[in-house]
Amino acid sequence: MQKKNLAISYELYSSLDELDSIAQNLCRESVKAMKTSHSPYSEFRVGVAVLLESGRIIYGSNQENVAYPSGLCAERVALFAIGSTYPDDRIMSMAITAQTDRFEIREPVTSCGACLQVMAEYEKKQVHPIDVIFYCLNGSIIRISGIKSLLPFAFTETRLKK
Repeated sequence: MQKKNLAISYELYSSLDELDSIAQNLCRESVKAMKTSHSPYSEFRVGVAVLLESGRIIYGSNQENVAYPSGLCAERVALFAIGSTYPDDRIMSMAITAQTDRFEIREPVTSCGACLQVMAEYEKKQVHPIDVIFYCLNGSIIRISGIKSLLPFAFTETRLKK
């Protein structure tokens, strides 16, 4: 048996002012994206803004459905829109934020496992890391470069390719 350790690197910011102007703008755009959230059941709104290499910003928000689990997370809404509309436009970075009226969110909300797996697929497809910013409106900000930092054991079965 071998025992191994796994470490990840990320940047932690205490406020939006500490980020570069492009990241600040993307965070602000993720807040705008939350306005299209359809979350009448959880009342937990999530918004994502994705910056493409062309300079386009694509938005996503969580879309719930009374027939759980028929809804979709904000990240996958945006990524699937990119995949179907701009499949050759490389994803450079994405900012994700969340808000609810039920309680105060004090830490950045991170992506669920299903979203991380989809993010890993797009990163693999474009052979370029995606910069991810988890933006807490009233708190800190986490920034990582590359999905492998968040999902080091992503499913990447290469034998499924034909």
